[in-house]
Amino acid sequence: MKYRAHEPGKPAEAAARDFCEVMSTRRSVREFSSRPVDREVIHWIIRSAGSAPSGANKQPWRFVAIDDPALKREIRGAAEAEERLFYDRRAGADWLRDLEVLGTGPDKPFLEQAPWLIAVFKLMRADRTERQTDQVYYANESVGIAAGMLITAVHLAGLACLTHTPSPMKFLSDVLARPPHERPYLLIPVGYPADDCTVPEIKRKAIGEILTFNRDPAQE
Repeated sequence: MKYRAHEPGKPAEAAARDFCEVMSTRRSVREFSSRPVDREVIHWIIRSAGSAPSGANKQPWRFVAIDDPALKREIRGAAEAEERLFYDRRAGADWLRDLEVLGTGPDKPFLEQAPWLIAVFKLMRADRTERQTDQVYYANESVGIAAGMLITAVHLAGLACLTHTPSPMKFLSDVLARPPHERPYLLIPVGYPADDCTVPEIKRKAIGEILTFNRDPAQE
């Protein structure tokens, strides 16, 4: 089939700049409104994530969307149990020091407050289809790209989210009754931010700190 390029209706530089300005307002939030989010919104967000590129087009991801209050409560309880172990025993002093500026801790009320939780799973083998093997390739990279596209779709829909990574996350497989070849990758609360939502004051690295064109003469 012939490829059809997206036409932004403006010069590429202007389109790229406009997108950058929109995305620069994106922040991870931990305070969500009780305002409902229609299931159809989540449907389209996950369809966007599912359009991501993947190794050999195996699409090694599964997204489980959760809005059942009892199930969210169960997930919160399991996540907080792992988080308490993390903060009390597993995290080193440097890690805890780096987290101080973000004000995080073992209590995760947002797992119940957000109207939706999206659990992202990495497939260790593919859903087999005719003339294909069940091998997967570059699964971490592929699922990471899909997750980034999901987060972008959330923001462009006017919603907010958080990339929550309690470790270990096997409890998600147990609570959600997922098969052994699906491994938990991310847990993403999604919803509207609370009216009084606040976020930490952080700074992004300057473009000169993250971009180099061609070979860096300073490193030769």
